[in-house]
Amino acid sequence: MFWSKKADRLIEAEQVHLAGTPAVSVQLRPSSRARRLSLRVSKLDGRVTLTVPQGASRREAVHFAQERANWIREHLADTVPELRPVTGDSVPFLGHPHQIIEAPLRAARVADGQILLPPGDDRQTAARLEALLKREARDRLAHASDHYAQLVGRKFGRLTLRDTRSRWGSCSSEGNLMYSWRLVMAPETVLAYVAAHEVAHLVHMDHSSAFWAQVSAIFPDYQVPRSWLRDNGPHLHRYRFRD
Repeated sequence: MFWSKKADRLIEAEQVHLAGTPAVSVQLRPSSRARRLSLRVSKLDGRVTLTVPQGASRREAVHFAQERANWIREHLADTVPELRPVTGDSVPFLGHPHQIIEAPLRAARVADGQILLPPGDDRQTAARLEALLKREARDRLAHASDHYAQLVGRKFGRLTLRDTRSRWGSCSSEGNLMYSWRLVMAPETVLAYVAAHEVAHLVHMDHSSAFWAQVSAIFPDYQVPRSWLRDNGPHLHRYRFRD
């Protein structure tokens, strides 16, 4: 067990199981920053997490999850299934579906609504497709970041790409930018918005009204791509390129 029996306080993360059909596993995650019990169901992999603040007991957390078991099951039913693209399938690129085509090429490229890849088995196809998307993402995000950095009159440090699930980008206190390479699958305005958002953090390292005013100054009508990302972002994670 990972809680204090004396105080019935959760000390470390613990997995609990809720009986029913289907049975549900919930990860109890203690947090010193949380102010209330909160449930989250990942649309990507169906992971259920219950954040437990320091003031809540383990018994209270389990009861909270049990009372919401039906709510959890309803959301699990909406979990986005994984897709493993192979030759002949389509994947989104800059918001538009592009069919994966084998071509007598030495290097993968995008052309005329298609993604052209050298011949290979499914594993090679997936690896080459991921490498192409990352390369395109780096080029476009670097260009967008340079553009918005010039508009705010600041410089950024390193630019790195990751496959993050919890955030689409970040800006460190040192001015380094991080982006999810999956942004290249979203519409181009969405990719540009995330770049503008993170570059605005070079000026304001918070989400204050001044920060959002800065975002609006360099990217007017940012609410539209922001809403698109909130509503459609999970679907970009359904594409899997490796085990």
